[in-house]
Amino acid sequence: MKFYNIIVLALVLINLVFANPIKKKCIVRNRPSNPSNGSIEYTDNNTPTDPANEAPNNGANDTTTDMNQYEIEHINTLDKYLAECTVLLRRNGDFPIGKKNKKIYLYGNGVRKTIKGGTGSGDVNSRSFDTIEQAFTKAGYEILTKDYLDEYDKIYEKAQTEFNNNLWKNSSGNFFAMMGAIMPEPDYDIPYEKEGDVAVFVLSRVSGEGSDRKPIKGDVYLTDTERKMVLDLAKGFKKFMLVLNTGGPVDLSGLEDVKNILVLSQLGVNTSKTLVDIIAGDKYPSGKLATTWTKYEDYPTNENFGDNDDTDYKEGVYVGYRYFDSVNADVMYPFGFGLGYTDFEFDVKSAKLVGEKFEVSVSVKNIGKFKGKEVLELYLSKPGTTIDEPYQILVNFAKTKELKPNKKQTLKLSFKLSDFASYDEKTATYILDKGKYVVRVGNSSRNTKPCGIIKVASKINVRKVANKLGKPEFKDFVPETKRKQEKLNGVKEFTLKTSSIKQETINYDKKYEISEEVKALSNEEKAKLVIGAYKDGNESVIGNASITAAGAAGETARVADLKPVVMADGPAGLRLSKDYYIDESGAHGIGGFGQTKPPKDVEILHQYTTAIPIGTAIAQSWNRQFAELCGDIVGSEMEIFKIQLWLAPALNIHRSILCGRNFEYYSEDPFISGAFASSITQGVQKHNNTYVTIKHFAANNQETNRYFSSSNASERALREIYLKGFEIAVKEANPKAIMTSYNLINGIHTSESKELTSDILRNEFGFDGIVMTDWVIKMGGNNKYSGPIATNVVKATGDIYMPGSKSDYENILESLDDGDLSVEELEISASRIYNLAKELEI
Repeated sequence: MKFYNIIVLALVLINLVFANPIKKKCIVRNRPSNPSNGSIEYTDNNTPTDPANEAPNNGANDTTTDMNQYEIEHINTLDKYLAECTVLLRRNGDFPIGKKNKKIYLYGNGVRKTIKGGTGSGDVNSRSFDTIEQAFTKAGYEILTKDYLDEYDKIYEKAQTEFNNNLWKNSSGNFFAMMGAIMPEPDYDIPYEKEGDVAVFVLSRVSGEGSDRKPIKGDVYLTDTERKMVLDLAKGFKKFMLVLNTGGPVDLSGLEDVKNILVLSQLGVNTSKTLVDIIAGDKYPSGKLATTWTKYEDYPTNENFGDNDDTDYKEGVYVGYRYFDSVNADVMYPFGFGLGYTDFEFDVKSAKLVGEKFEVSVSVKNIGKFKGKEVLELYLSKPGTTIDEPYQILVNFAKTKELKPNKKQTLKLSFKLSDFASYDEKTATYILDKGKYVVRVGNSSRNTKPCGIIKVASKINVRKVANKLGKPEFKDFVPETKRKQEKLNGVKEFTLKTSSIKQETINYDKKYEISEEVKALSNEEKAKLVIGAYKDGNESVIGNASITAAGAAGETARVADLKPVVMADGPAGLRLSKDYYIDESGAHGIGGFGQTKPPKDVEILHQYTTAIPIGTAIAQSWNRQFAELCGDIVGSEMEIFKIQLWLAPALNIHRSILCGRNFEYYSEDPFISGAFASSITQGVQKHNNTYVTIKHFAANNQETNRYFSSSNASERALREIYLKGFEIAVKEANPKAIMTSYNLINGIHTSESKELTSDILRNEFGFDGIVMTDWVIKMGGNNKYSGPIATNVVKATGDIYMPGSKSDYENILESLDDGDLSVEELEISASRIYNLAKELEI
């Protein structure tokens, strides 16, 4: 227990550090190593540097302070798109302010404590990061609130110290209860100007791995201080904007007098510069919400969210806008909503049905005074003839190019009806019910117009499967609200030909190959292949087990002269140690938990990666091209640092706004989640020997006791909501690997479920890649459910148990000896790892 207490303290300190931005940025000269066109946009002082006489440097073994060419290129690439991730919730025309006004009042915790991304494994070690105050100063602004900011720093640091002390004192040695703990924003009484020309209040919130958010002031709710200041500034200043530097929703009720509200989100390395560009008008917001923002009391109760043992998904398929739209609930900012500095109108030009593919052409025109981009969203309302259905579901979307005032563009959006078949548990079949399917197009879930009706004469069985995931002890919620009647006169109708959809039947008889080379290995070597290359001590626990790349999360074992497959965390970029050294045993990170102290006189090397936006922010761009570019950046850096598997993207569903890792995930909608995971996967995997590991499969929607909590859900809800995004990503982008989640589903660990891994993932979805566990460690505690074991994972067709330990390795060998695990089962999993390692050697 003493050992675990030490771990607890170290982890808490690490997470608290991650929760706070760097206060002092190291000054570096950002010299390009090999400029491609003679001009560089990004430098340490925003001025061009002379590239002459600079030695090439790809970032590996960096001993200088010069910015590498790849860093410059990646930051500049992101900079062109980041404003697309921001969402303007309200506007009155006061912004942008232009470039002449260079005096500004900056208030709020986010001015100096700007958040670039959440805490935990998704935190990325870029070379440096500017706070919002620093970014405004670099842009030539005079900050008129220095005294306020100085006083706030003192109050915050005192509150943080007290929070840390109390957290440790009250922990009782509970390791995982403390992981990711975040201090709520404190109240304070600091004098501030209540009148002036231009003011911005930056409200920041952070969350992360290991801990969920709380519906309290200073987290989901504004503090009394924040609310009073925001309302005072909105009343007294000529121009005022509330900026939300958050990874998820906060309750904005009671702020009706605030006329300009921007969701900045957490955009990675250039978060702060993006805000400056938007305020000045150099850039403009064009994002849309990928999750509904409303008063906390409006959200479904999710009554036992955060329960230690069981979380019941009683809402069924009615998640997010599917719930709000179906019960006609008023919300503050609906799914898909977002304003810009201009306005658009859209007009349906034509619609057609070819086979089962529906396509609509829509003209979009900029009718405002500023340039901008608009998003069109395509929704489908199913008839609900034999099973209940949400009012509508998203089936596609598209974003315009930049449109100047009075310019227009025609967008084409399409979908296949069978891709959105409903799951009938009684017959274990994906079906298209008899009736009329109404297709709608709009720029939010609450602003659509019908553009077509598809008539299905009789029920169509699309895919026959088998129920695989167990049955919870409750019935799913069904709305009592009747659908509102709408006028569909003049909407073009089409009749679906039943013959255009051919029924598929899944037989679950997929044969798995065994490599002849693996057969020739000893049982000990085979066992090593399915267990991560573990270290003695704590580094493997925290996801720092690699000796090939400093700070990488782990790697496969070195068996039969195979080179290890190296894995690094994400998803907001590539997570590696900034500082490290090399000795005869490998590369060793410096400064993190479990990392060794460097020997005297050893050469300290440096490596830097690019922090991309959090998953939620990428989805808010509604721009799949940008998502692919983010993947391209990661893939490029994986090549530089010799990383083969990126432990990302993460595409779990925003079931509750309280989930501490929602910022890593894309949306409350499975289609958005699958689409963006696919685009990022394609960006990463276009590079040589660089692959993704989509995660966490599946229903990982809370952090509280995540190792031992069971997500109890109906087969229909799991298939239509929580597995759908993974299915889309697998079929569209062919990810190389998938990571199972910590949680159980209906009482069975996901990593131990052969029904989930073999039957659904491999047989139904057609996945042929690697399945790995999340970083599982053995723990005690009084839990209803026990933890997973390596043998059961292999029997379920899982391929590698991470990070691995000596006891996990011994468990495999003992199971072979007693007959609980067959040699064939072991060889099947070992073959997939062996073949991947051989493939990477080519």
